[in-house]
Amino acid sequence: MNSTKALLLSAGLGTRLKPITNNIPKCLVEVNQIPMLEHWLNKVEEIGIKEVLINIHYLADQVIEYLKKRRKTNLLIKIVYEKNLLGTAGTLIENREFFFESDILFVHVDNFTNSNLKGLFKSYRLKPQEIFLTMLTFKTHQPEKCGVLTKNDLGVVTNFYEKVKNPPSSIANGAIYLFNYKLIDWIINNIPDASDFSNDVLPNLMNKINVWDVDEFFIDIGTPESLECANNFLDNK
Repeated sequence: MNSTKALLLSAGLGTRLKPITNNIPKCLVEVNQIPMLEHWLNKVEEIGIKEVLINIHYLADQVIEYLKKRRKTNLLIKIVYEKNLLGTAGTLIENREFFFESDILFVHVDNFTNSNLKGLFKSYRLKPQEIFLTMLTFKTHQPEKCGVLTKNDLGVVTNFYEKVKNPPSSIANGAIYLFNYKLIDWIINNIPDASDFSNDVLPNLMNKINVWDVDEFFIDIGTPESLECANNFLDNK
């Protein structure tokens, strides 16, 4: 069985979260008084993952300082500074050697869930051989603001739509994926100019993605409103 390493994408500019992110990187914005990055570091440790790669760019010094002061655990954290943003697929390709011979939990840290993700890993383990990737999905009330998909009766993605008018579905891509490192080679060979994972890679994987519908609260914390929603949910638990 392959070990799993995590890619925690943390380099974004947090434009939609302004003015909150004027002086703090998006990954350090707090949910329930805990930075979003820390929520994910805790989660991957609970899953049993031993190594993570974190890419940084905007206000990178703050992220480095936070990780230096973080409590000591057995989790191996590799920090990669991107002087110029590589894009989510570009980061994956650039760090191929780190993930060699591993499965990869691919996470945008501005997503929050209180799920332990055991269902995601089970769905990945049980997927048919022809499936390359398992995607976390959730039901959205604003499908026009999300990447949404259609799927067949087996839970295999048949079409993907990234933020389109009149979307045909309310099943949204949670931007959390589980796949084998061999997918990186497939991307290099088939989509050599890939930069963004959602826009450049996913549309080329139709009928090669199965989905897992998240079993707990899930939200994309991309705006002040969604951040408030997450905090209100946790306050009321």
